[in-house]
Amino acid sequence: MSLTLHVAPVVLSMVDAEPIRDGAVLVEDERVVAVGPRAELVAEGARERVWRGVLTPGLVNAHAHLQYTDFGDLALSGLAFPEWIRVLIERRADFSEVMWQESARRGVHHMLRSGTTAAADVVTDPCVLVPVGRSGLRGISYVEVIADDALWAGGRREAFVDTLRGASGGRALGVSPHTPFTVGTAVFAECVKIARERGLRLHPHLAETAHEVEFVRNGTGRFAEASRATGLALELLDGGSGGSPATYLDGFAGLGPDVHVAHGVHLDAQDRALLRGHGTAVALCVRSNAILAAGEAPVADYLTEGSPLALGTDSLASSPSLDMWEEAAAAREVAWRQGYRADDLDRRLVEAVTVGGAAAMGGLDGTGTLRPGGLADLAVFDVPTEGDPYAALLAHGAGSCVATVLGGRLVHRR
Repeated sequence: MSLTLHVAPVVLSMVDAEPIRDGAVLVEDERVVAVGPRAELVAEGARERVWRGVLTPGLVNAHAHLQYTDFGDLALSGLAFPEWIRVLIERRADFSEVMWQESARRGVHHMLRSGTTAAADVVTDPCVLVPVGRSGLRGISYVEVIADDALWAGGRREAFVDTLRGASGGRALGVSPHTPFTVGTAVFAECVKIARERGLRLHPHLAETAHEVEFVRNGTGRFAEASRATGLALELLDGGSGGSPATYLDGFAGLGPDVHVAHGVHLDAQDRALLRGHGTAVALCVRSNAILAAGEAPVADYLTEGSPLALGTDSLASSPSLDMWEEAAAAREVAWRQGYRADDLDRRLVEAVTVGGAAAMGGLDGTGTLRPGGLADLAVFDVPTEGDPYAALLAHGAGSCVATVLGGRLVHRR
């Protein structure tokens, strides 16, 4: 038995909104024993670690591609989304399994040193499952599918099912049918069916660009041209679905409380209501959207309407960092510019990178909160402790992580 008392000027449990001043978290092995004022938690025999700043639950990145960490130069290329994804696909041919694994390890390192302890990681190459699993990072690895009927029947279905059956490196698995413009309708629907039969969660990209909206509605535009050029025979090429990406997914039960979608940039009020009605969360990635000229997500509308929200960084191929406070600060700027003025803005964005991210993945055994009996995943940020700690984290949190604890183990210290 090992007892450690983590002490900080401010503790945010994310169970109660009220900050705990001169607070502490008592940890036994990998679990939290108690959270409260330091004076009430001093325990005989406990090792005491005294931190400066604000102590929070470990952060949750609700949309990432760890294996693309070494593609960081693409984020600086200035390419808009259609050209960017073409180049990314071409670059993939130069990478071996060892290179993907090393790239994913570097991504995990970026996350842990910035206070992130859980992630929704989209996995294109299953070789990265083992190194990410060995890191201890919480969350779900979503096995990605890109296929039309011919590719699916020609081996990709078998390979996909084999991955779900095989070694996951200790990671929980989910299913990520990539997008409506890279996955056939019948294949998409079967992915949903396979996931539900196995009790796995789903995480597709949805409504990231206006090109996607056009393709889904009419079967035309840049993505139609790209599909024909690459020989991808998608059903939507035959006149589209006539509806939005959200209604398209709903047409084959692709929405639900076991689904969280990435991006959600081009969803109108009716689409957002459809997602809320199904309990489907959205992982916003506003910096990636800006870099790829994909558009600006309606952050203020999501907040005003009470949509279940999380934040993600996407990969370093389209984002300047995997630091969740940088992402949250960018989302705050967008919400403010779009007219959101409620007093709860900072707190709700902190919720989005903690408990909201965990909820998007089904809760993750209490990840994103600090409570007795919960996992001892926490992080400490050297930010001002006078005044509102939520505002301090949004304004000063980026690059300020001084400690990350994962399952009771100190995995980063500065």
